[in-house]
Amino acid sequence: MRAPANHPLLVRALPRGSDGLVCAIDPASAGWTWTTFHVYRLEPGQQIARAADDQERLVLLLEGYASVRAGAHSFERVGSRMSVFDGPPAEVVLVEPGLDVSVVASTTALVGIAAAPGGPVRRTAHIRASEILVEDRGSGNTARRIHHLLPPGGDAAGRLISFEAFTPGGNWCSYPPHKHDTENPPVEAALEELYYYRFARPQGFAFARVYTPDLSLDETMTPMDGDLVLVPRGYHPVGVPAGYDCWFLNIMAGPNRAWHFTVDPHHEWLMNWSPPTPRG
Repeated sequence: MRAPANHPLLVRALPRGSDGLVCAIDPASAGWTWTTFHVYRLEPGQQIARAADDQERLVLLLEGYASVRAGAHSFERVGSRMSVFDGPPAEVVLVEPGLDVSVVASTTALVGIAAAPGGPVRRTAHIRASEILVEDRGSGNTARRIHHLLPPGGDAAGRLISFEAFTPGGNWCSYPPHKHDTENPPVEAALEELYYYRFARPQGFAFARVYTPDLSLDETMTPMDGDLVLVPRGYHPVGVPAGYDCWFLNIMAGPNRAWHFTVDPHHEWLMNWSPPTPRG
């Protein structure tokens, strides 16, 4: 039994519903503007459907395999692994606004669906694991592995950005603390962000802090397996206790599709990595 969330930035995992739903936020419940996110744990043959609207969607096969249909596009056997800790990047299907979407699980599957209002780029594509950049970021106690599922730059998508990160127990991620809540290109971009957590041992947990420079927002949380942390603004480091390897998914969206950030000047001396050059 886990304690209920006691502040609005921590969304606890839901008991699995008959439709497979285990996690859900939308702009109304999150108190922000752009980002919607749902996670489903599906049995073989179980289906998720979304009607066509003005939202860009990203279907993420986090675990297991499924077929995905988007309008007239059909993508069979989407997926790359049975556990987020198996190694290869997740496979994703980007769906442009105006297309209906359906997902039918071929195996047991953990499926995320992210959505945001459509942007200037309209693209529908199956992005395979072999196409996704894998980056080793940081060193020592800040070493982690990043999969660039739907990175910023070029014409990859209209609005959504997505990464997944693997952090060994005892290490730090999203580090040093950085923020992206002010639209000031090319210094900083305004992006909402969410973190969806899994742990190699299901009793695992992390420490997540979200704080603004003036500390008018300063929340520290302990997300557990299947929980969600919202970052509407502010710096947002993550610490992982020893013994509990952590995986999390990031979804970002904002008025413009760019990832420019500002590092907390108090901790800038810890910066030991550079953002990869965006692909065209």
